[in-house]
This record gives sequence, C-alpha cells and structure tokens, in this order.
Amino acid sequence: MNSQFSFPAIASGLILGLAIAGSFYAGHYFWHEKPVLPAPTPQESLPISKTPLLGDRPNVIADIAAAVTPSVVNIDTRSSVTVANMNPFRQFGLGADPFLDRLDPYHNQMPPRKYESHGAGSGVIIREDGYILTNNHVVQKADEIKVTLSDKRVFVGKIVGKDRYTDLALVKIDAQGLKAAKLGDSKILRPGDWAIAIGSPLGLSQTVTLGIVSALGRSISNLHSVDLIQTDAAINPGNSGGPLLNISGEVIGINTAIRGDGQNIGFAIPVDVAKQIMNDLIKNGSTPHAYIGIAMQDMDEKLAKFMGLPATTQGVVVAKVEPSSPAETAGLSQGDVIQKVNGKTVASSKDVQDLVRGHKPGETLNILVLRGQSLVPVTVKIGNYEELPDLSASEPG
Repeated sequence: MNSQFSFPAIASGLILGLAIAGSFYAGHYFWHEKPVLPAPTPQESLPISKTPLLGDRPNVIADIAAAVTPSVVNIDTRSSVTVANMNPFRQFGLGADPFLDRLDPYHNQMPPRKYESHGAGSGVIIREDGYILTNNHVVQKADEIKVTLSDKRVFVGKIVGKDRYTDLALVKIDAQGLKAAKLGDSKILRPGDWAIAIGSPLGLSQTVTLGIVSALGRSISNLHSVDLIQTDAAINPGNSGGPLLNISGEVIGINTAIRGDGQNIGFAIPVDVAKQIMNDLIKNGSTPHAYIGIAMQDMDEKLAKFMGLPATTQGVVVAKVEPSSPAETAGLSQGDVIQKVNGKTVASSKDVQDLVRGHKPGETLNILVLRGQSLVPVTVKIGNYEELPDLSASEPG
C-alpha cells in the first residue's frame, strides 16, 4: 500500500527537497493622549521564556554541534534478500499465455535468487558503555551492522532489542568511555522552539540542520501509535535514528520519518517515549504494549442516525473486534458504543487509546458500552500487543 509518509533511511530511496518555512508575530499597539504607557500589573505581564536568544550566544548552534557530534553515529547495514526465481515476464503483470505457461515449470525448478541489500541510518549514544538508540526500520532486517563513530572508529553492532510498534531499536557495540548524549524532556516542548538535527543524510555523516518544532502530537499512517514531534529542520534519507536537539543541546526526539510529498516536514519520536522503550529493551530485550484488540470509529450525527440512535449520542463505535483478542474474550461486539472507560467519558478513539495505553498488560478496564438501547458494563483484561504480531492493519486500541 502506498503511503505519503516514509521512513528516511537511505535504503528507502526517498530524497526530500529543501524549503524555508517562516512565521510572524502580530502585535497590537495602543495610543493614549500622553505617549506614556502604564506599567503592567503582574496579571498583565506575559511569561518570559528562559531560553537564551541566539543573539546572546552567536555561536550557540556551532557549540551544540561540537558538543553533541561525538554522541552521534553512522549506521551501515547489510541484509540478505532471497527472491523466488519466477518467470520474469510474470513481473510485468502478463496474464495467461500458452508460451509463458510452458516456461513456468522451468523457472519454478530453478533455485531462489539471493541478493545483498545495503542500508544506512544514524544513531545516538545513550550510555558510555556502547548502547546506541536508533530506529527499528534502520536495523530490523540487518544481518550485519557497522557503527562508525565521529572519530572514524568502526565497530560491529549487535541488536539488544527492537520495538516495531514505536520504531525504536537498541544497538550495542563493544566500547567504553564513549560520550553519551544528554536526554531532555519532550513534555515541555512548544511549537516554535528551536530544533537541531544531526545525522548522516545520504551518507553525509555529521550533518547539522536547524529549524523549529513545527507542531506536536502528530500521527502518521506508518507510525500511528506515537504522538510525534513535527519539525522543519531538514531530515533526509540517512537521518533516521539520529537525534533531534533543543537549544540546550539535549535530545528531545529521535528522527524517524518524512512527508514524501512535502518539503521540510519531518517527524521525530519524543524522547520521553524513547526513554521508556530503551529502558525496557536494556532490561528485557522487548517492551510490552497494552491493547484490547478493537478498531474504532468516532461517533457523529450521521453515524448515530444510521445506527438508529439519537443524534446527540456520544461515544466511540466499535467497528471491528479482532479474533482471539481481549475484547472478544470480554464480550465486546461490533456496533457497541463505548461511552466510559474506568468511569471517564470518552469522545474519540484517541481518548480510548490513551486510557488503554496508560495501563499495563494484565490489568483490567471497566468499559461501559451502549448496546442497542441498554447500557452494558464490560470488564476487559488488557493484553500485550506484541503477542499477536499478525493483527490486521487497523488502529489498535
């Protein structure tokens, strides 16, 4: 399935063009008979950011790059790909043909063809003893991983753990005394904050780009489970897995995706998500993900009318229940309207997802659903999403 979003590892073959995004602030001026403005009261005063202005530190970006570059690595991967030796004419979509049909048995008897695939991305050192955080899509299919430090030393990397759900992975190299990047706090980010990306776009190692945090809480089809940071700091194939930094040189995100049909629209996984995932990967090699196994649709007037309900009905409609899921075991049914979860009223699918993700597998949720004309309580024991890797592509809840 084609998607307008892509993961910017070099193997993806996508190149994002450059653009300049601008913003402005509109102020209001008030004139009085005397050109003297009254001193503002404390209530009228606007909050002043503690972040220093670039004019106060003219070399701040260069200083940050110099300080953080030793913590950023280049990751090269090699993968073996096996392809069935099918009749090459079939690859062009040609249908039934007597001549091609006679050739098929010949091609089917030939051994599969093997190819070697190479990819590249970035990573950030999070511990001085060789732990490196990167994207899962950078290393997930790698047979060999080569990690190159900023001082040109090369190490063999081994995967400690990976999480396809958040597209994060942890790689370990046999090294000591490395410089670990300082991890910041993505909860305090605001649109307009400075953002700096460091990585190896198109193999150009230790490339520094500058922009701002364009938006928060973004969701994309390739990575619908994480509320992403959007930035206009240039991100290109090869930046995947590299750090997004604030003006203090702290990691605020892990660069992971770009908008293929746009310019300078990139996305990063918030560092607060990465902290939790990497700790789980270090301890267990994997991380749990709470889910109940439903696809949902937000209620609106048209849907309520279609279901024979009052137009004012609120809640979230269960569009599908995954077979053998916790939701099916608990008795949730297609067409149920979820109205409360653990006593909290829900108005959107995201409300339900956030409440589910706020719990651990094994815990229970008390869900109140409208079924027909009756309110029915349902108790669901939360499952672990990783235990069912073949779920459909619907949004897990």
